[in-house]
Amino acid sequence: MSPRKPDADVPPSLLLVDKPGGMTSHDVVAIARRVMGVRKVGHAGTLDPMATGLLVLGVGAATRLLGYLSGSDKTYEATIRLGQRTVTDDREGEVTATASAAGVTEDAVRAALAAQVGALQQVPSSVSAVKVDGKRSYDRVRAGEEFELAARSVTVHSIDVHRLARPTPDLMDVDVTVSCSTGTYVRAIARDAGTALGVGGHLTALRRTSSGSFSTEQARPVEDAAGALAGPGSGPGVVALTDAARAVFPARELTATEAVALGYGQRVPAAGVPGLHAAVAPDGRLVALVEDAGPLAKVVVGFPPG
Repeated sequence: MSPRKPDADVPPSLLLVDKPGGMTSHDVVAIARRVMGVRKVGHAGTLDPMATGLLVLGVGAATRLLGYLSGSDKTYEATIRLGQRTVTDDREGEVTATASAAGVTEDAVRAALAAQVGALQQVPSSVSAVKVDGKRSYDRVRAGEEFELAARSVTVHSIDVHRLARPTPDLMDVDVTVSCSTGTYVRAIARDAGTALGVGGHLTALRRTSSGSFSTEQARPVEDAAGALAGPGSGPGVVALTDAARAVFPARELTATEAVALGYGQRVPAAGVPGLHAAVAPDGRLVALVEDAGPLAKVVVGFPPG
């Protein structure tokens, strides 16, 4: 454990973590806090305990980027098991129904998954983090409550089928890559495809391989990434604040005068390009996220000198 130090001693950065199975996203955050000895750590988008793969953490002022990162498109590798339904729509839940998938053909599987591509109204799993009247739906399930979740608008960009196998005569496993918008439940894709095929379905494996501009190729175990930031301040799995902002937003290179003005919350001449921009000072420091408001650009999120 690192000696406790002021948060300001650790440079604001993103940590790209490869989360192992069996650990909650909160567990990962807690380990990062302990390794670095700092408190201000958050994550951009929860991964279920069963899931592995990319979890993006923000440290210090970089937590101000997390809301934008959580809205990025995601890519997952998953295995769908046809022939069983579970209460959680994944392997960790109790099996609630079985039906033989022996007669299910490859063409039928591909057609059922193709129907899950595009703009969808998707009903999340009842055992999810979605809130119902201020209470997490999984807490309501555990309390024995009966309720229905409202459908949500999501977009599934593609589902690529890589392999079909039969672990038993009555089951079929389908390995897929799913590219989707934030808020999409891959568990729900498995459930709904299984329902369409008349045999039920759930996930047996899920791995997030990318979120926005970041991927598991850049990620490291949480202890390694957090240790690198707490030590030299850089290393594998660590993305410096300015680099992180440049990866998410187009950059606006500031003059020294503009950097000082934005640092005080003042407005500067508009860039003439819509959307948020990462405003970067001549010395490479991220000053703010800015957007045009008429003839001037205003600060949306400021990043004080560190």
